[in-house]
Amino acid sequence: MRLNRKATIWLTAIALSHTAGLQAAHAGMVATEAVATQAAQTEAHADASVRRASVLATLSRADVAEALRAKGVDLDAARARVDALSDAEVVALADQIDRAPAGASDFIGVVVFIFLLLLITDILGFTKVFPFTRSIR
Repeated sequence: MRLNRKATIWLTAIALSHTAGLQAAHAGMVATEAVATQAAQTEAHADASVRRASVLATLSRADVAEALRAKGVDLDAARARVDALSDAEVVALADQIDRAPAGASDFIGVVVFIFLLLLITDILGFTKVFPFTRSIR
């Protein structure tokens, strides 16, 4: 009996020592606005991180790096400035890069428009630019 009592005391002491570090959890109500705000901030930060990586990848392209060097911009300084931008500024810059046209101008579109305009005016008889057209007048 004495051995049983000692074993029970030791077992209880060990069990209580393991639970001494535990704390009780307190549940409470969380407002929907707080959860939505936190989720929006997390999503915005993740989006800004992706956009920042996209801008830095654009700066790493050979043609962009060469154009920056031609303008006298140090590539390391440009990277440091992108790193220093806030999340909103990075998103705005990435959007501006995405919306920028791929070419400097639409030269081919202008040439085709002028050709068609002269062709139509030749056919209508207002001009005589192309020898292969016949006027309807």
